Amino acid sequence: MFFDDALKAAKELEITLTQRDGGDEKIPMCGVPYHSAERYIKILIEKGYKVAICEQVEDPKTAKGVVKREVVQVITPGTIMEGSMLNEEENNFIASITPVINDFVISYVDLSTGESFVSFIEREFKDVISELYNRPVKEIVVPSEIDNQAKADLSLYLNATISTEDEEEIPSDYQYLVEDFSDERLIRGFGRVFQYIYKSQNVFLLHLQKVVYIELAQYMKLDLYSKRNLELMESIRDKSKKGTLLSVLDQTATAMGARKLKKWIDRPLLSKELIEERHQQVQALIDHFFEREELKDSLKDMYDIERLAGRISYGNVNARDLLQLKRSLATFPSVKEILNQINNDLLQNLLPETKPYEEIYQLLDAGINEEPPISITEGGIIKNGYHEQLDQYREASRNGKAWVANLEADERKRTGIKSLKVGYNKVFGYYIEVTKANLANVDLTRYERKQTLTNAERYITPELKEKERLILEANDQSVELEYDLFVEIREQMKNYIPALQLLADRISQLDVLLSFANVSETNNYIKPNMVDSHVVHVEDARHPVVEKVMKDEFVPNHLI
Repeated sequence: MFFDDALKAAKELEITLTQRDGGDEKIPMCGVPYHSAERYIKILIEKGYKVAICEQVEDPKTAKGVVKREVVQVITPGTIMEGSMLNEEENNFIASITPVINDFVISYVDLSTGESFVSFIEREFKDVISELYNRPVKEIVVPSEIDNQAKADLSLYLNATISTEDEEEIPSDYQYLVEDFSDERLIRGFGRVFQYIYKSQNVFLLHLQKVVYIELAQYMKLDLYSKRNLELMESIRDKSKKGTLLSVLDQTATAMGARKLKKWIDRPLLSKELIEERHQQVQALIDHFFEREELKDSLKDMYDIERLAGRISYGNVNARDLLQLKRSLATFPSVKEILNQINNDLLQNLLPETKPYEEIYQLLDAGINEEPPISITEGGIIKNGYHEQLDQYREASRNGKAWVANLEADERKRTGIKSLKVGYNKVFGYYIEVTKANLANVDLTRYERKQTLTNAERYITPELKEKERLILEANDQSVELEYDLFVEIREQMKNYIPALQLLADRISQLDVLLSFANVSETNNYIKPNMVDSHVVHVEDARHPVVEKVMKDEFVPNHLI
């Protein structure tokens, strides 16, 4: 980083500020190692900065002069995709606010999961803040004409980065996202947040799901102060999970389930029919203890399918990510089979059919090694037997290395030098090393000096030089082909993104329902009888959070 960027980054990251020649003046400069960049980017994002990623966009082997570079991505608090920079149990929403006459349209997108939502606020700006409050919104996109007081209120109450975008048009390739909407105001509202993401990410947003309209009238209205004082998901005192309703209800086994639970708590249902459906599902799980325990154990083997699908779309998924997906899908058939043993139609129909997931599993099982490296450019990713040409390269490399391994014994016998060694390093390649005490025994008609060390000389022979060429050529071709094959598998996986997102949604629902069943049984909670009359009659009522805090001192009360 240079100039003002260097001055800011050196201060925020606490790294050394240096300088380089720039003619009449010195240019401020600082930097971090490439392999550690993610950690430093995370620090900057958490401080509210936006980070532009620049990369070479030409092959250095074919480029003339300076290799061309471009900004390939802008990382902002609301557009993070790297798993290590995200809270796995929380959505990472970027929201937008669009004024429409005297009302507002609010849009949400979680780029890491592909979820997209839009809702209509027919009230004042304070109601917009109440709607956004207590939701994991990290960035808010507003039009440039929004007044400064509104920006100040958003920053004060929501602690989110404020960004500006005025364009609202959705490109033709993405019109399917809003094809279910006829209200132009909602389309414009989503268009604002979409344009901001589209311009900053520079990738095809294949994983974005169709926009879901949130009908706020279907959910209990909770203003900002009610949400805060009820301590649903964070305590007033230290903003932690301890002492909240979430801490009592959360026994989810997956990150997907943890995020789903927060959504359900944030939006309590008002529909009696939907409430009773959930009650029936939870009761069925309570009534089937052994099946419930099996389901809990199975879900523990499920990785975050939702965010893995997002990484596949972005093209930044690695072989270990795909292995996590494969292991998750290996669990799916048994989960579905267990659900079929429970006599409840709602649960039995919860999960989708297994066919597409069997296809994904077979593709990954055939192609990806069980212990692949993190890097996708150094080989070791693709299984033997997956591709004939790759197997041939590997065989050539193995044969050459076996020849080299035997060379040391042969040369020791031929020269009589017992300390002779055959070695390899990335700079000089293969070599034969002889200590200076044994140089008199070296046959210089065969040995060609390659490198001089303090206590030894390193040589190469014509035979070793030829084997080195064959081995390195096979290695290079093998690594290059492996990368191409991995990219091919990754591209095929993009066809299954909608299926993976559907599975993630259903697994997360099951996870929350299991959590409710476990909590209900442990705490002896019972299912209420829902009535249409305006009468509340609860015997031995208990407050779930206060009861946990007071333990044996809590006294149940009747509410009539």
